[in-house]
Amino acid sequence: MSFYDWMFALHLIAAFAVASSLVLFSVLVFTGRRMTTLEQTRTLFRVAPVGTILISAGLAVVVALGVYLALASSRYEIWNLWVIVAIVLAIAFGGIGQRSGAYYTDVQKLAEGPDADGGEVLARLQAPTGMRLHLATVVIFLLIVLDMVFKPGA
Repeated sequence: MSFYDWMFALHLIAAFAVASSLVLFSVLVFTGRRMTTLEQTRTLFRVAPVGTILISAGLAVVVALGVYLALASSRYEIWNLWVIVAIVLAIAFGGIGQRSGAYYTDVQKLAEGPDADGGEVLARLQAPTGMRLHLATVVIFLLIVLDMVFKPGA
């Protein structure tokens, strides 16, 4: 295997790390909507840091290696439409994902505070805001995958 092939393999592994973190966060988001006690919600928040590390590191590696692969390839160029679309979608994914993470971090701080109000925490978990933000990140990730598979304009 060539160096390019190894970088491509790492690029794919990082993409799978992002996908697995999205699955974890999806489980947390939809399970969080069904919680009935404050203790249950605190348990959910203990799992979230694993997904945060996977998605942050995974996205950084995916973008960095994606740019490298486009520059090193003899078949593709960095200014190909599908590469530009992927970079723009990755930026949108990071921005919306950061907003989603900030929303749930605020809920976590509220749940773990000394005077935590279970009713307010559960109401925020059941509110559509966090779920919609998470759903947007999932849709953008799927668009990135479709862009990578079909390479429009290549």
